[in-house]
This record gives sequence, C-alpha cells and structure tokens, in this order.
Amino acid sequence: MSQAQRHARWQSEAMQRGWPAWRRRPLAAVYGVLVLLRQLAFRLGWLKVSRLPVPVLVVGNLVVGGAGKTPTVLSLTEHLRRRGWQPGVISRGHGRRGSGVREVCLQTPVTESGDEPALIRRRSGVPVFVGADRVAAGQALLAAHPDVDLLLCDDGLQHLALHADVSVAVFDERGVGNGWLLPAGLLREPWPPGRWARMPDLVLVQHREDRPPPEVDCPAPVPCFHGRRRLGGSATDTDGRSVPLRDLAAAPFAAVAGLAQPQRFFDMLRAQGCVPERTWALADHAPREAYAPVLAAGLPVVCTEKDRPKLAEVRRAGDPAVWAVALELDIDPAFFDALQARLPAPPSRTGARTGQAAPGSGALSSPHGHQTA
Repeated sequence: MSQAQRHARWQSEAMQRGWPAWRRRPLAAVYGVLVLLRQLAFRLGWLKVSRLPVPVLVVGNLVVGGAGKTPTVLSLTEHLRRRGWQPGVISRGHGRRGSGVREVCLQTPVTESGDEPALIRRRSGVPVFVGADRVAAGQALLAAHPDVDLLLCDDGLQHLALHADVSVAVFDERGVGNGWLLPAGLLREPWPPGRWARMPDLVLVQHREDRPPPEVDCPAPVPCFHGRRRLGGSATDTDGRSVPLRDLAAAPFAAVAGLAQPQRFFDMLRAQGCVPERTWALADHAPREAYAPVLAAGLPVVCTEKDRPKLAEVRRAGDPAVWAVALELDIDPAFFDALQARLPAPPSRTGARTGQAAPGSGALSSPHGHQTA
C-alpha cells in the first residue's frame, strides 16, 4: 500500500466514529492535552507572541490536509491588491529541503521552496518568503521589500508565536470529519475552539460547485461564508501554450495529483467529461522522483498547477506533453466585505506603513470571481 493509499484509508476512518477511530482515542486525548498546554503557554505569556510592523492576515485550517488554503491565499492577494494593499506572503514551505528563511523567486527550485509557496509566487507575483519561524520569515520579507504593507501568513492558525490581526479558518467538503482530534479524527485542535484557543475571525467553507457545502458549526459571533471550487476551462503546457480542457478528452491521457486529496482532482476532471486512461495518486509534497513513472507511461499527462514544476524538472526530450489545469475559486463577496471591516485602511503609497488611507481606497467593490490555482 502506497503512502497516498494509507493516508486515504486513515482519512476515511477519521470521517466516522467507528472502531478504527475509537482505538486511537487514547492518543487523541494525549494530543488534546498537549494542544491545550501549548495554547495556555502563549495565552498566559509563558511563550512569546511577536508582532510585526504591518497587519498580519493568517489563513489556516483546523483539519489536516488539503482544505484549500492555497487557493484562498491567492484569492486574498488579488483582492488586497485591488483594495490598494501591497501584500507579501510568508509560509513554512512544507516538503522543501534545507532550513532557515529564504525568498522564493521564479527561478527557485521547488525542492527548495516547497510546492505551495512556488505556486503562490508564480501566480500572484507578490514577494514570498519561507521559513519554519514565521516571525523571522516576516521580518526578512519586510526588510527585503519595504513597500510591503500587509503580510499573509499561509497555514498559520497554529503558529501562535506570530500575532494575527485577522485570521481565516478554511474548511472543505469534509467539514470537521468525525469531530475528534488527531489521530482519531481530522482536527488539529478542538472545534468549536476552546477558551484558550485562537478564535478565527472568519470561516470559509469550500466545496465543489456541483455539491452542497458541508455543515460547519461556527461559534457566535464568527461569520461563515462559502467558496465554490471548480476546474478552469483550459490547460497549459510547460511552454505556456493553452488549449480548452475539453480538447484533452479527445485522446487518452494520464492524470497525476500529488495532493492531500488527489481523488478530488480526478473526480473534477471526470465531471468535466475528461476521463483519464490512468491515474497516479501521489502523496502530498511527493518528491520529484515520484513523477518519473508517470512520464514513462508514454501518455500525455494532465496535472494540477502544483504538480507541474516537479514534472517539468524530471521531463526529458521526447517525453509526453504535460498539461496543468488551474483551479477556480468563487468566494461569496460578503466574505471580502467582512474582511475589509476587520482590516485598517491601506496606507498611501507616499506614506507606506504609516496607517494613512490611500485616496479612494474605500470605493472599490469586492471582486466576484477569483481565478486561482
């Protein structure tokens, strides 16, 4: 059984309160105590919470794996720029080699940046820094890019060492699973949050456009909004050429996804009438070497934009074409209105980081459609 298959099996068990989940309840109880002690340590000042000189918007999830943080971050960067902000993004960079803080550039190998930061940098064009210490990453980004006046912290809900001015909790079709903590359930921390936890300011529940959203019990007064996820209408190869997605269905092809929820991508392809001849479900943050057998099969490859850089790195002359499909996320406009109400006005360009409002910044409306990857 592959790592991806084992992960899928565990997730299936963590969605129900069956015997496999009950067996892990003692471990979940221990984990819950550790989570509580850590939250207490930060809340009581035993562990330091650092503030950065610009507003920090944290995006994260309470369920493990693939809830849709990256599409949300991309949507937020687009919205914030429309509103007059100059955002930057900090992320841990899961799966990357090396340690410490570094900037993610277009030429940075994905093995050194991590999958999601590379995708965010390529799609958004905003400065991106990675580092396990998000405070140090934020300080380095602000030093290198003094025009940045707001930071988005990707996957930062549990990074309590960094003060969050606004936080967004993202859920997907799984909701809260069986409602239990790891490893008996999917939750990283209790939901609804306990007294000592970082209470999110907003909740965003994502779901496929052809399926209803799950029920997520949001504690008052935290508002809950929805985002509808679908595949883009085109696919782009490694040379930048685009074709309508439906054209790929005219010939046999293979599909690969190195995601926490790879089956979700395959199902969305099939819903568009694109039925792959063969599928490869790889583990999230799989090494680039894991993609070589996909190309060796000799079929054109359809993948997510997150997978494309690794496929491009192992692809050789004569290998089949690689086509990446973007993910589109349409977020309820009321979500952006609620976000704006919780953020200060963006500083003027002549007085960056002074807190002065940019002329006309309040006159822009929230975009209705956000195309992300």
